[in-house]
Amino acid sequence: MPTDLIKTLTYLSIHLTIGFSVAYWFTGSVSVAGGIALIEPCINAVAFFFHEKAWKRGRRAWLERLLARRRGSLA
Repeated sequence: MPTDLIKTLTYLSIHLTIGFSVAYWFTGSVSVAGGIALIEPCINAVAFFFHEKAWKRGRRAWLERLLARRRGSLA
């Protein structure tokens, strides 16, 4: 299983637990807290997965630019 997916799933489980706990504390309702806890973190987990992918792509591009500059200064 890819590391990005494992990180996303562990993040989701923590987020679901916290989301449910906070929503239950505010509402006192298991069903309302469950609904809140499922909707927001699930959407957030998908966003986090794509954020990780974009972050890695951006970092790779930054390293490639840095190497290109260094090669240019050595020539």
